[in-house]
Amino acid sequence: MARVKIRSRHQITIPKHIMEKLQLEIGDSVEITIQDDNLLITPAGFEEKIPAAKLSPVEQQSLQSALIKIEALRKDLKSARGLTRDEIAVAVKVGLIDSEQQWWWSEEWQRGERETQQDIETGQVQEFDSAGAFLNSLRA
Repeated sequence: MARVKIRSRHQITIPKHIMEKLQLEIGDSVEITIQDDNLLITPAGFEEKIPAAKLSPVEQQSLQSALIKIEALRKDLKSARGLTRDEIAVAVKVGLIDSEQQWWWSEEWQRGERETQQDIETGQVQEFDSAGAFLNSLRA
């Protein structure tokens, strides 16, 4: 984190170490948005400056399959299939999904999501008035 001061005419200076890390140059454009009461400054066209991960032909095929599955999950979580381990690995490698969230994209997890949704739709759920009541039902 770097602290900068807003100067006259609403200007700020981006510190040199941040400019270098993001490969920004004088004249580049940035987008400024508000996100959760925070100011977010994003380099415009940043994707173009990040070197692409080198992928083997097998990884390229896995990435294509992963892209199709991710889009399907985003459109219809109820019937879409999750990713294989290889698809997850390549999606993480290229930054398509966060490595700390890779479990969610797996077919094992998505199967549980589908089963849960089916239970909800068929009324196979039970409501509890308190956490104690829930715990008692587990013990029974």
